Amino acid sequence: MSKPLALVVDDEPDIRDLLTITLQRMDIETRSCGDVSAAKAQLRSREYQLCLTDMRLPDGDGLDLVEWMQAQGLPTPVAVITAHGNVETAVRALKLGAFDFISKPLDLANLRNIVANALRLSSEPPPPATRVRLLGDSPPIQKLRDMIARVARSQAPVHITGESGTGKELVARMIHELGSRSAGTFAPVNCGAIASELMESEFFGHRKGSFTGAVSDKPGLFQSADGGTLFLDEIAELPLPMQVKLLRVIQEKTVRPIGQAKEMPVDVRILSATHKNLRALVASGQFREDLFYRINVIELRVPPLRERGSDVLMLARHILERQARTNGQPAPALSASAAARLQAYPFPGNVRELENILERTSALSAGGAIEADDVQLQTVAAHTEAPDESGDLDERLESVQREAIQQALEANRYNKTAAARQLGITLRALRYRMQKLAMD
Repeated sequence: MSKPLALVVDDEPDIRDLLTITLQRMDIETRSCGDVSAAKAQLRSREYQLCLTDMRLPDGDGLDLVEWMQAQGLPTPVAVITAHGNVETAVRALKLGAFDFISKPLDLANLRNIVANALRLSSEPPPPATRVRLLGDSPPIQKLRDMIARVARSQAPVHITGESGTGKELVARMIHELGSRSAGTFAPVNCGAIASELMESEFFGHRKGSFTGAVSDKPGLFQSADGGTLFLDEIAELPLPMQVKLLRVIQEKTVRPIGQAKEMPVDVRILSATHKNLRALVASGQFREDLFYRINVIELRVPPLRERGSDVLMLARHILERQARTNGQPAPALSASAAARLQAYPFPGNVRELENILERTSALSAGGAIEADDVQLQTVAAHTEAPDESGDLDERLESVQREAIQQALEANRYNKTAAARQLGITLRALRYRMQKLAMD
């Protein structure tokens, strides 16, 4: 097989030589040039598996070259060399379509990791299917699948937004499995489930004897995900001191375990998610603006189930078949009236709520076809089947949700855990919904 070919674009001969020697030691054939015009000519003349470009060039900058490559539809992964600590430039490069960025002074270990990831992306076409699937044929889901495939080809941090129960972790797993890090670890962590006093140890690890109870060395989440993907779910729950430390790790690509003097390099792609409005939290001072712009290079919105039309029935049949396989029984059919009942419901708990509803429904159907009476949707269904034609749709939905939550709370003596169980949603989803609806 022929060697991969890389293009180095830098007007400083010393940097060109350093990059060329490093790439040649990785068994990569290299061409080099000193300005944007020459780089465009090289990229037109033949196919490259990698491009490394400096920011400042005599006739433009690296961002011009990145933008031109995207406009030309060139598949070559391009990494931009930026000044140390210039986060704004790095974020702009990633937004324009750069595969990754490298800060000066050059860290050769980091450079080798970036090059290896880029070459895997160039040499291995995306797999035809992943272990996880995003079911549905609605336009919002088709658009989301297309965006997932596109962002999977870069190393840019992706922030996934959407209501509770929409499948944000599923989207993160698909990005990981379609990208160059698919052979590495996918490490999901719920930031709201870690006690604040344990966060630094959980994220960065610790050394034996560094504090009371540290009886052995422990790697953190960043070390465990080295070479793979770290998914920070509910990132809005991070306290401000931890946000500062996370920002530094993302920028420097190094961590320092508690009790260790030296920092150690980590090669991790960051994906994050939350159901909260991070922009509002930034405005109120509850989330750092610099961290927000660092993790929100690319934003993906997962649509709620009520925006997905007939996907509801496709998902319902898939869930019923999966539950039937688990129970060793044939999957019950959905009658036309039951299907209509499901489609009329707004699903405040989204796909997770649909799963809970169908689990109860399967038990009530006694093995036969599922009828409308078997589908217990609480008070919400009655309102959504015959909605008031006046007023704004969002206001009607909020009114329906507020009434359903109020009735569930009253029925369970204001025990939120029991009320959430009755509504078929998680306690976190209930709290979020109550906060959004201004219910105290």
